[in-house]
Parts: sequence; structure tokens; C-alpha cells
Amino acid sequence: MLSFGEAKQTLESAGQAHVLQFWPELSEEERDSFLRELAQLDLRGLRGHCEAAAAAAASPPSRMDRDMEPIPPELIGSSRKSDRKAVCQWESEGLLQISKNCVGVLLLAGGQGTRLGVQYPKGMYNVGLPSGKTLYQIQAERIRKIQQIADCKHGTACSIPWYIMTSEFTLAPTKKFFEENHYFGLEPANIIMFEQRMIPAVTFDGKVIMQSKGKIAMAPDGNGGLYKALVDNKVLEDMKKRGVEFLHVYCVDNILVKMADPVFIGFCVSKGADCGAKVVEKTHPAEPVGVVCRVGGIPQVVEYSEIQLETADLREPGGGLVYSAGNICNHFFTRTFLQDVAEKFESQLKQHVAVKKVPYVDTHGNQVTPTKPNGIKMEKFVFDVFPFSRNFVVFEAMREEEFSPLKNADGAAADSPTTARNSFLAQHCRWALSAGATLLDEHGNSIPATASGVSSGKSPLALCEISPLVSYFGEVMAQTHFFFSFFLNSRPFTGSSDKIKAVFFFK
Repeated sequence: MLSFGEAKQTLESAGQAHVLQFWPELSEEERDSFLRELAQLDLRGLRGHCEAAAAAAASPPSRMDRDMEPIPPELIGSSRKSDRKAVCQWESEGLLQISKNCVGVLLLAGGQGTRLGVQYPKGMYNVGLPSGKTLYQIQAERIRKIQQIADCKHGTACSIPWYIMTSEFTLAPTKKFFEENHYFGLEPANIIMFEQRMIPAVTFDGKVIMQSKGKIAMAPDGNGGLYKALVDNKVLEDMKKRGVEFLHVYCVDNILVKMADPVFIGFCVSKGADCGAKVVEKTHPAEPVGVVCRVGGIPQVVEYSEIQLETADLREPGGGLVYSAGNICNHFFTRTFLQDVAEKFESQLKQHVAVKKVPYVDTHGNQVTPTKPNGIKMEKFVFDVFPFSRNFVVFEAMREEEFSPLKNADGAAADSPTTARNSFLAQHCRWALSAGATLLDEHGNSIPATASGVSSGKSPLALCEISPLVSYFGEVMAQTHFFFSFFLNSRPFTGSSDKIKAVFFFK
């Protein structure tokens, strides 16, 4: 247990004596709790952390344009542009690896839903689907379905372990949510939750921010904190024990994410890749997404703020963007590559600046909720390991089929519950129509496949929701015809088998 004297001396030498300003006002219980928190921090490295944060926030954004080049075509696969025979072979390879229990999925779920306007983990969010399903339930059901598809093809009884990286803010509510929902039909032993590290938020002049009189304002160390967390929580050991060789890593907020996508997995394995990125084509040059490319011959993600508009607008002879590979935080790693990163490269990962509004207690002990950014949170990003890859590949997915993030509250122009819900339902309309189903609008008229919203991913004219337990990527729909409509009240998952697997809702 850290003593008060040790804490005082270390904080003073780090230039952070203000952290103990309110010590005399704390109760014995509050003092014990505060000392436990301080003991978990790297107090000796605190000065360096604070000075680096302040310096980084004051520095102008770097520009990468001069050294950028696109990823070579031979290292790129595509669900749309690649030969259909090759895509089928990649899918078969992916399903084979899943059937052999060699594939795991890892969810990055340490962030809070601040921009979304909720006080609970994003995965618990209900975007307003007719079924009332949350992001966590949709993802769990996709895992169940892809296991079933692999088992049917190879006569196995496979399992895909689901690793979920949480934070101090999201671990407890996430655990409780999964328990209350009976793990959405998955085996509890195959859901492994672990916690990433927390680091102090810092003012622009390099001072630790106090959240309250006896607590430092802390923040997760970004999704790049994954690599340290894999070691801290012995997750790599668990993967090795289970025989997991390949890992699909993704962010919680993408409602269209394909869990353990066999095409993506199979493409990466077939190419002998140790690291891969799934991307979507940018909608326009100024779209605020990072670009997967090479810089000085080394693969990495260049943030949109690091590219001049003239570079972002460069065109190929056919008119497409030269730098079109939009990063969507959807990655492939081999376990051995992750082991290498954890052992050799983690300390070399770049630190990124996030300027935030951080609630704090002022020098008079008053609680303050800032109206403009007042603090710096230093983050590492999961994609910052790309430069350490020996064989890096890229796979281009169709945006309307695989990417619709949930980041902002309704009212925002993009990435809101409404846009996520519409993308999800529009996808299912396309699946049903391609299978020959008849969808009706509120007046009873048939909706053609070319109708606005059905093919574009905008607001669908019919409410059509298909359970992931029925179809993982539209594959069952090609063999099934639906010419009916009904309404089913949503109900919580009880752990019993669902009698009605396909749910359709029509206006």
C-alpha cells in the first residue's frame, strides 16, 4: 500500500503537488481509496506523461502527403471487384479455419457513449429496430450463425471465442448485461471480458485534472491499449491454450459488422498475412476517415487531418480516388503477430492527442462541467501496429453491406441511431427482394428492388428485419421465398431456442 508520504514526495517531484490539495478534507475511507488509485498509476512516469501531452496538444498536425502512396493492387482483395471464384475460395478457407477452432473475435468496447448521449456502454444501445435488439445481441447472434454455417459445411461442433476489451467505465455494466440476457445463447466460457488501462487526463499546461477532491480524471488509453491489455490480462495465453491462430478485431459501434467474416479471414490466411485491414471506399475526398496506405513504403493509417485536400482529391485514370481506402477499425491479426507486438513493439506505439471536455473540481473545490474542451486525453490506436507487419494486406468491403457506425445522437447528419437503423433495415430489404420476396408499402403497393432507400442504404420504404440466426450475409434468403407479413412484439432473450427465426415488419 502506497503511503501518503510516498505519494506526496513523488507527486511533488513530478510537478503535480496539487493532486493532494484537498487531502485534509477527505474522510479516512476516501483517503484509502485515493491512495489505492495512486498506487496503480505510474507516478514516476507522470511528469513525462503530462509534459508530452501538453507538448503534443500544442504541436500543429503533421502532414504525410509527400511520402504517401497507395497500397499495391496485388495486396488488395475486394468483395465487389475480385474474381467471384477467388471470393468463394476465400470464404471456404475462412469457414475451414473457423471449423478447426482457429478463429477468435475481439471486440473493442472500452469507450463511453458520450457523443451518443448515453451513460452506458454502446453495445447495450437499442437503435430502434422493430425487434428491439441491441448491438451486443446482434453481434452475439452473428457469432452463433457463423459457427452453425461452419459446422454444417464441415460436420464439426466449433466455437468462436469472443474476447471483449472493456474499461473501468464499461466492464461492470457489460458483465451484468450479458448475465441478465443469458449471454444471448452463447457459451459463457467462450466470452472473455478484460479491462484496458486507464491514464490521467491533463490540462493544456500539463497538470493532472482532478475529477473530484479525491479522484483523478482518468480515461482509457485508446483502442491501441489493446496490446498492453492482452499481456496484463493473460489473453494471449488464453488464445494459445484454445488453439486460436487468427483474430478478427472490430469496434462495437458498427451495426453491420460481420463477426469472424470468413471471406476476410480466408483472404488474409490465403495471402499468408500476419496483419490485415478491412476498408470501404471513401464517399468523397474530405470524408473524415483515416486512409490505409503506405508512408515511405510502410503500411499505416493516415488520419484525414494529416492530408492536404489536394492530395485527398487525387484521381486515378478511371476517375476514382487514389487514396480511397477508408479505415473502419476492422482488422485481422495472427496470434503470433500480436505476441510480437506485445513483446517487442508496444512501447514504440505512437501517442495521439484527443482534446475533450473533462469535468473537474477547481482550486476552490467547486465541481465544474466545462462548456468547451479543457483537457487532453492521450490515446494509442489499434492500427498503429501496421508498420510492424511483415506481410500486410487490405480487403475492400461494400459500405452498404458492412459499415454503418453509431457515434452521434439523433439529429446529427451522419452516424446516428437513425442512419444505423436505416442501413440495417435497408440491407435486409435487399436480401429479401433478391430472394424474390414481395415487400409492400403502407398503401399495399409492391416496392421494386430499385426503389429509393432499398438499394442505396437510405431510409427503407418497408420495415424488414431478418434475424442473424436466419441469415449471416443473405445466404439463406436465396433459397427461401417470403410473400407474407406479420408483426411480432419484441421480447427479451430467455435462453430458450427461438421458435420464430425470421422476423419481418412492414409499414
